[in-house]
Amino acid sequence: MNRDDFDMICRLLRQRSGLVLSPDKAYLMESRLLPVARKWKLAGFEDLVKSLRSKPDEALIRDVVEAMTTNESFFFRDIKPFDQFKELVLPAMLKNRTGQRRLRIWSAACSSGQEPYSLAMILSEMAAQLAGWTIEIVATDLSSEILARAKEGVYSQFEVQRGLPVTLLVKYFAQSGDRWQISPKIRSMVDYREFNLLTDPTVLGRFDVVYCRNVLIYFDQDTKAKVLDRIANLMPEDGFLFLGGAETVLGLTERFKLINGQRGVYGVVPKSEQARIAAAG
Repeated sequence: MNRDDFDMICRLLRQRSGLVLSPDKAYLMESRLLPVARKWKLAGFEDLVKSLRSKPDEALIRDVVEAMTTNESFFFRDIKPFDQFKELVLPAMLKNRTGQRRLRIWSAACSSGQEPYSLAMILSEMAAQLAGWTIEIVATDLSSEILARAKEGVYSQFEVQRGLPVTLLVKYFAQSGDRWQISPKIRSMVDYREFNLLTDPTVLGRFDVVYCRNVLIYFDQDTKAKVLDRIANLMPEDGFLFLGGAETVLGLTERFKLINGQRGVYGVVPKSEQARIAAAG
């Protein structure tokens, strides 16, 4: 792969998905895009790039972007954010939403669905405490292919062994050969939608809780800041934002602040406090 071809694909990915690749990712790019080239009956990576340069087909561009942005996921990944949801977020919402009895959750860049389904299982386990509540989980990804898989809710033996407690596997999954499908009840709790984080999320509505984990690490600083500000616009002042363990809001936005004693969980900075910060600055 020559540098011009690598740079051309990098520009395309950054424009369409916000993904930023360093030069040491050339092998990853080639390995992920060779199957795309075969799908389009192209001889190899060089022909794929030539096709993109000469007459870019939107369907081909979409396949390229989806191949490069599909990331792995697993149930109850890093466990702590799910414990925090159960022990910190839900008690706060039960207290603060006694009048509304409504909760909306956004799982951004949800990949193959393990994160939103993990949240759905927690909520199902707490059904007694949440009786009478209207709860929505909206899960989004820019890949239509990965969303189709998430909606189906079918996972391999390897996938259900990664982080999923056996008790929940037995309770919420049905086995068929070496595959496991999550129950219709849990699948119905998640509303999957195709969405690109580079665009305006107001079409999705407002959210009390947002999971945007292990996504910002792929963006440049300016894109990270824009994504965080757009998310803040959707949230009430008592909302909760979850980021990945290697992610932070520091130096990006003053609209979120770390919850004391909680790693990776952020609260919305009230508008009055934002105004004081702006005035002091």
